[in-house]
Amino acid sequence: MALDGIVIAGLVKELRQTIEGGHISKISMPEKNELLLTVKNHSQSHRLLISSDASLPLIYLSPENKTAPLIAPGFCMLLRKHIGSGKITEISQQGLERILLIRIQQLNELGDPAEKRLYVELMGKHSNIIFTDETDTILDSIRHVPASLSSLREVLPGRAYYLPQQLKKQNPLCMDEAAFAAAMQSAGALPLERAIVASLSGISPVVASQLVSASGLEERLRPQDLDSDGLTRLFRTISLLTEEIRSGHFSPVLYLKQDVPVEFSAIRLPSYEGGDCVSRRYESVNRLLYDYYALRNSITRIRQKSSDLRKLVQNLLSRGQKKFLLQEKQLRDAEKKEKYRVYGDLLNTYGFRLKGGETQLICENFYDEGREISIPLEPRLNGVQNAKKFYDRYAKLKRTEEAVREEIMHTRKENEHLSSILTALDLATEESDLNQIKEELTEYKYIRKHGGGKKQKTVSRPLHFVSSDGFDIYVGKNNYQNEEITFQIASGADWWFHAKGIPGSHVIVKSGREELPDRTFEEAASLAAYYSKGRDAEKVEVDYIQRRFVKKSNGGPPGFVIYHTNWSMMAKPAAEIPVRVTEQEKK
Repeated sequence: MALDGIVIAGLVKELRQTIEGGHISKISMPEKNELLLTVKNHSQSHRLLISSDASLPLIYLSPENKTAPLIAPGFCMLLRKHIGSGKITEISQQGLERILLIRIQQLNELGDPAEKRLYVELMGKHSNIIFTDETDTILDSIRHVPASLSSLREVLPGRAYYLPQQLKKQNPLCMDEAAFAAAMQSAGALPLERAIVASLSGISPVVASQLVSASGLEERLRPQDLDSDGLTRLFRTISLLTEEIRSGHFSPVLYLKQDVPVEFSAIRLPSYEGGDCVSRRYESVNRLLYDYYALRNSITRIRQKSSDLRKLVQNLLSRGQKKFLLQEKQLRDAEKKEKYRVYGDLLNTYGFRLKGGETQLICENFYDEGREISIPLEPRLNGVQNAKKFYDRYAKLKRTEEAVREEIMHTRKENEHLSSILTALDLATEESDLNQIKEELTEYKYIRKHGGGKKQKTVSRPLHFVSSDGFDIYVGKNNYQNEEITFQIASGADWWFHAKGIPGSHVIVKSGREELPDRTFEEAASLAAYYSKGRDAEKVEVDYIQRRFVKKSNGGPPGFVIYHTNWSMMAKPAAEIPVRVTEQEKK
């Protein structure tokens, strides 16, 4: 993900418009490396969330408050003392680096105006929030960096603040072509993309790749391989970008794949457009960052919460698959029963030849064109008794075969049910989806029910889309939702879709008794392919049929159906062809 200098530039522009000139009314530290400033400006309150977490550094205006610990950390107390009611006089970016400077003015102990500064460094594992006075002497920081951790720059109270030496790259916002050429030549033998990142500040590898591509150059080339024309083309491409940054023209965009964010930027990234990625455009960089982190946190939270359920279902499914293999072996053994019936029949026919004490009888097998057969015998038994022994074994294996066939059918259905639940866990997007899955596992006794009394059923809504031709499309995310949309929301004339032969969602198109256009069939099939176990495949075969021909499976779990005489089509899994209808839009 590219929280680069360009994104920071777009964010700084918006922060100037919203909180610059405002007064800080509250300071808290909800997490160890997290700072939350409440700023009042233009009769509104804004919450500026800053995180220096090494794995996820961030800064944006958050509409949500966070609970602060009962005992504030020392860094938080120091900020409250010095800038607790201060005025934000300026928000700026250091060059095009991922460093923000927030200047704050407040009266000191003598009643005179005094300036304090917050440097917000968002640089991966080196991220920090550093508090200084007007002379850039460090008063404190959210993370101390002694000489034992860094020999290049100490970040400790009393030390002078300065930018890290490794960040002193060429600022693309104020360079001419000669400075650019010199910076690129200093990158040595690095390929062009890496040379841009190494020599120019604020440019991420993703953006560098776009710049090289837009210049018509190959990324494998090195700066020393370029002639003057090549360097000029690359400089002009970068100049067009820097001109957009200076003028404040940003195009915030979030790129998603299978509803999971894969990249974001303050400018368009053509290499991510088309193909499997879906782009979501924004008017605000701040809103882009909030949505990205909220979506990422939501996905992480759902995955964490579903991990125990997933492990349980996977263990049950693994156990069921082993059980199925053992039952198949039992069935293969039981299918040998006919041999013992033949032995019994042949002994009843030729047993008179036995004189007693034989270990085998060699005779003609009238069931196999008179070929000779050797029948093993129990020497202490006569012919009739040996025949009875074989008939008894035949009868036992026949009973075993019938019982095992029933067990295999039950095990197969159970494994199919568990596979469908595992797929539902992959499709879950909300905690209510997980609660509904947990209810199903409890109902079918995969999870032990705790506590007395009747619990209220979890309400979890199926997905709702509108096709390009205006038809409502419903998608179930689990077995209960599949049951709901197929047998409650759908009428007999509506169309039903499902990925062929694999676990997945039921998809219903409300036809209103109208004839569906081909495009709607294709969009519904793409949704059925995407919301199935085959969502990562290039193409998925999808069955479709009118709802009136779909029947509940007799005694089966919710959402299990049978149907005949259906049509099929190959569909490319896609989730964003129709328009998604959210709960807010429904209201």
